[in-house]
Amino acid sequence: MSASDRLRLDDQSAYVLHSYPFRETSLVVEVFTRHHGRVALVARGARRPRSAVRGVLLAFQPLLLSWYGKNELRTLHKAEWQGGMPQLQGRALICGFYLNELLLKLTAREDPHETLFERYTETLRELGATENHAAVLRGFERRLLQELGYGLMLGRDAETGELIQPEEHYRYELEHGPVRWDGEGNGVQLRGKTLLDMAADDYSDPVTQQQSKWLMRALINHHLGEHTLHTRQLLRDLQEL
Repeated sequence: MSASDRLRLDDQSAYVLHSYPFRETSLVVEVFTRHHGRVALVARGARRPRSAVRGVLLAFQPLLLSWYGKNELRTLHKAEWQGGMPQLQGRALICGFYLNELLLKLTAREDPHETLFERYTETLRELGATENHAAVLRGFERRLLQELGYGLMLGRDAETGELIQPEEHYRYELEHGPVRWDGEGNGVQLRGKTLLDMAADDYSDPVTQQQSKWLMRALINHHLGEHTLHTRQLLRDLQEL
């Protein structure tokens, strides 16, 4: 058995997040996998017209991938399309690219997140089945931060420990949580009802939709640091984010 065979992984559930040209005929493909997190693969010859994987490495479609190697850039051996996922179109497609950019910029390579993988799959289905894309994005953003260890405090006042009151107003401190708003201090201002709605994944209230957007934007910007999200401007133009 060769060294490459010993380092080979077969039939791994995955999605393509991003790809770009590599050398003359190949691609580098960033994939999000169920059991191994985000992995970078080189697909040799994938840009050739007769490549077996050329039409398979599509974003937002469930794949089974096999690869080998021990370096940061592994070599793709086989790719199989699994089907069963509708093609995203229009605004849903741009929202899908936003999800992929979040995963690329907030997750570390080879850091498994099986729960997040399942949530990503569910979110793709929801984007293809509803017009309320903003609510779908809020739910994914919240669970992404939770999975990465940045879970939101939504049910209690971060200073007093008291239950959030729907009729009260709060400010959400990014490193701390919600505190009763007295007209002063930094943080995202929002109603107690918005916090409780977010905890219940209920974005039917227009005020909750707007305030949750402000809060999630601030939190994601905070954790991105110097990184920027190129898809966000597209979504702003479509009034989705």
